[in-house]
Amino acid sequence: MPENSDDFPWVFVNNVDNALGSLKNCQAYITAGMQSVNNIALDLVVTQTDTDGDSNMENLLFEYIEMERDLNQYMTAVEATLSQVKDKDYLNLTPDLKALVEEKLVTLKSSNTEEDLKKDDRLVQFRKQLREVKKQCGLPVTDDEAEEQIDEDMIVTQSQTNFICPITQLEMKKPVKNKVCGHTYEEEAIRRIIESKHKRMKKACCPKIGCSHTDVKLTDLVQDVVLRRAIENHRRMASSQSK
Repeated sequence: MPENSDDFPWVFVNNVDNALGSLKNCQAYITAGMQSVNNIALDLVVTQTDTDGDSNMENLLFEYIEMERDLNQYMTAVEATLSQVKDKDYLNLTPDLKALVEEKLVTLKSSNTEEDLKKDDRLVQFRKQLREVKKQCGLPVTDDEAEEQIDEDMIVTQSQTNFICPITQLEMKKPVKNKVCGHTYEEEAIRRIIESKHKRMKKACCPKIGCSHTDVKLTDLVQDVVLRRAIENHRRMASSQSK
């Protein structure tokens, strides 16, 4: 407890804000690690130096994706706690900040499943890319890999329903994800809604039908790079098929 209680919890807030900046740098390292795994896996296929390399690299990529999810959820929990602490209701209180973070983290993790990680677009694309390289190199594709491709094609088809913005009802071009509720929107459309509401001193509700999140902020939005790539790939495939 600081000697000057008036400084609490603002000293904590400033320290955590600085620490969050460092944590966000970790995301870049995770992304670089994923790219390295992908490159090494392709090299192993081309050189045929390790018959077990595919599964080893896939397991490593899975771990990176899980690490990224855990990091994002932790930062979301901390940021939500900071917002709560900064609220006027806490000006004269000394809340258990660690407990607040852990409470929010438990809520975020409650819906985590291994199956969702296995369906991550980056894993799907990783397997697909390896199969294509194997075919180009004249290497055999196993029955399991062929069956897996059918399953992944179904996942891609199902994920196309997520390409539509709940605001514009059109396919998104620059999707952004809400870190709090996980829903995605066209960036310009959700920004207009938030800014319009805030000008009238009102809170912006998530426009996704059935969502209970009633205070969407611009700081909640992050670029959904994976979804954007999936949409761009979908467009390229549709364009090539129409020719």
